[in-house]
Amino acid sequence: SKSKELTEQIEAEVARLSQDGCSVIGSTGSRLLSGNSAYSESLEGELARFHGAEAALIFNSGFDLNMGLFASVPQPGDVVFYDELIHQSVREGLKLSRGSSRQFRHNDVEALREAIAQCLAEHRQKAPNIIVAVESVYSMDGHLAPLRDFCEVVNSCGGSLIVDEAHGTGVYGAEGRGLVSELGLESEVFCRIHTFGKALGTHGAAVVGPAVLREYLINYAWSLVYSTSLPLHSLAAIRCAYAFLSKEAEARQEILRKLIKTFQSRLARLPAEMVLDSPSPIQGIIVPGNVECVQVATILRQRFDVLPIRSPTVPAGKERLRIVLHAHNTEEEVNAIRHA
Repeated sequence: SKSKELTEQIEAEVARLSQDGCSVIGSTGSRLLSGNSAYSESLEGELARFHGAEAALIFNSGFDLNMGLFASVPQPGDVVFYDELIHQSVREGLKLSRGSSRQFRHNDVEALREAIAQCLAEHRQKAPNIIVAVESVYSMDGHLAPLRDFCEVVNSCGGSLIVDEAHGTGVYGAEGRGLVSELGLESEVFCRIHTFGKALGTHGAAVVGPAVLREYLINYAWSLVYSTSLPLHSLAAIRCAYAFLSKEAEARQEILRKLIKTFQSRLARLPAEMVLDSPSPIQGIIVPGNVECVQVATILRQRFDVLPIRSPTVPAGKERLRIVLHAHNTEEEVNAIRHA
């Protein structure tokens, strides 16, 4: 979002569309009525090819996508297992689902394996359809999911794995395709959620997966069916952001890796219980207590964009300063916050 080059590319694409007589401000309706366009369907085809999937479907936001997906896909008798730190949008979708759901300990492969085994033992006469939901990179802790291990567990029971790549898009994988792609697991994951408001700096989200899933969601994901679709201006921004990503991602990933190493060299001096164990650009320092956390963040925010994360967003006693490193940050800025 801070890239002048990307801003100029978006403005040029919008100007081109306007010159062609297209209305770029509003979409006029939902995708099933007047809000669809050849441009949106072409863009979805590009996203599917980029992410190595059969199809893609764009939603207005990642929250809308997860709510619509998890409310509509699980059927009666299905069981969804979700990581205890999964995003609230998944939880809200599951509340509306016709299936049942159970959470498992964060990033704990054996806990998931045991939970599935217990579930199957409870349903010996007719095994339920198993769905597992995880994030590739967790937004408040920066942890990476052990995706290879999760794939093995899910495949062993004939289940389906859904991976939210909101914080993996752009940061991992060739040309920023995400952690699933970096690990070569595209064929083992049922579908992936890629949001556009993080590394891509625009707005919206897309689910990439089987063509039949796309068709199903078009008809049954109420957050899509009953929402005015994104305007052409937003679609143009997404298209330009992906073109920019494919060109710039890997160089920027290398910058990020260096900045993370620099930042963590300072964190090594702090007590282990104060520091989040994160290999990603999402770093954190534990400051217990909502009041105390806000006080420290207020001081730091005079110079840095550091946010206090309070309970109940995170567990009480685990309140933290959330520090997100970006490729546009400099070594000098990282060193400055290390010594703040």
